Amino acid sequence: MDNTDSNPKIFILFPDGVGLRNFAFTNFKEIGEQQGFDITYWNNTIFPLQEELGYPELKISSTKIHPKTTMLSHARKRVELALSRKRTNDKVYSTYRFPLQWTGIKKAVKSGFVKYHEVFRATPQGWQRLMDQMATAERSTTRFKELKKQLEVHRPDLVFCTTQRATQAIAPILAAQDLSIKTACWIYSWDNLPKGMTTIETDYYFVWSNLMKEQLLEYYPKTNPEQVFVTGTPQFEPHYDKGLLLSRKRYCEEHHLNPETRYICFSGDDATTSPLDQYYLEDTAVAVRKLREQGRDVAIIYRKVPVDFTGRYDAVLEEYKDVITPIAPLWKPMGEQWNQVMPTREDFALLVNTCHHCDLVVNICSSMVFDFAIHGKPTIYPNYEQPQLEKGIRDIGQNYKYVHFRSMPDVDKSVIWASSKSEIYDGIKGILDGNLNPVPVTKKWYGIVNKPEQPEKASERIWEGVGKILHA
Repeated sequence: MDNTDSNPKIFILFPDGVGLRNFAFTNFKEIGEQQGFDITYWNNTIFPLQEELGYPELKISSTKIHPKTTMLSHARKRVELALSRKRTNDKVYSTYRFPLQWTGIKKAVKSGFVKYHEVFRATPQGWQRLMDQMATAERSTTRFKELKKQLEVHRPDLVFCTTQRATQAIAPILAAQDLSIKTACWIYSWDNLPKGMTTIETDYYFVWSNLMKEQLLEYYPKTNPEQVFVTGTPQFEPHYDKGLLLSRKRYCEEHHLNPETRYICFSGDDATTSPLDQYYLEDTAVAVRKLREQGRDVAIIYRKVPVDFTGRYDAVLEEYKDVITPIAPLWKPMGEQWNQVMPTREDFALLVNTCHHCDLVVNICSSMVFDFAIHGKPTIYPNYEQPQLEKGIRDIGQNYKYVHFRSMPDVDKSVIWASSKSEIYDGIKGILDGNLNPVPVTKKWYGIVNKPEQPEKASERIWEGVGKILHA
């Protein structure tokens, strides 16, 4: 280590805002400082960490990547998916691809480049060539030179990148490696590895579970087991903090709810995952109205996905305002773009209390199933086509065929499946009556995708891993 006479200096790299929830809004920093680390946030986002949280940060002023990098990364992803398809003879990998765009000369040239590599260069050597080309492109940028100068001045012992997905992370990691600074990367989500979403190579990797470690070694065979730390994920840690819980009375007062009513949460999804999500909300509202007609005091809390600004739910929310109360996530717009809407620490507390005070959640295939399972609450997954489905609109059923859903210990019992509109009603009624309870199996599933032992201590284990890296 360079900082032999002081606490080890760690740079926490935020190439984008997705890492904020895990590494800025939990107790991650405080735990690291207690273990003797000198922590600086190397901030490539628009979120002002110093101003908002009082955290020491080093701003990355330029976010301009090389013009070729996006195209090269798209080709890399297509090659990875083609390699997985060849290796496993599994058609699921084709469904991870987004359609290529051919309108206009520029788009056609880029799509032609990507398609050529997918068809004719889908080999480990072809993949490596694209990674090398991305590295060469990024090293040629003014941004790379600025990043390298920052590292030369501050000389951290380790750069810890909070997501493997962002092309914005390539130049900072390369700059660190060129200066012989150790690098590590957090694999952001439980579904990322099969999808070919890894754009950077680091010295070490941190993953949620043994399953993710196996996947990392399978999809990236250059990686050695000794490079991978299994820690669990900090994103679920707030659910174990009893200090965040509000009383039923206070929670209902804050959101104009009735403490006597039993609430179900409808957790919205993004337009890519569930393009007809508003109609599943409507089907849930119809089921709840039917229950109310039968004398049940039940209603819906609608929590939208934070980056959805389409207005596609508005008509349903107006039509069913007698049974739906929207409680918006506490995210802040920090700029004009959708990806400049940033999470807040307060939203963690809101999510924890929503899980705690609702009886169940209806959601299309997200990890919200685990947020609710921690509180002992079940999930209903709708899995049927909407009549509005037409060519060019994605069927949600595709989602449940993805590799990460194969981790269910018992597909039929890990959640309540609604295979038709009427089964949403059946599921809600069965849960409220106490006749349906998938939670014991859901918790087993949670223990497969996350570290089952003391899941609330993920941050501590990450810092223990950092310590091992520095002493390696």
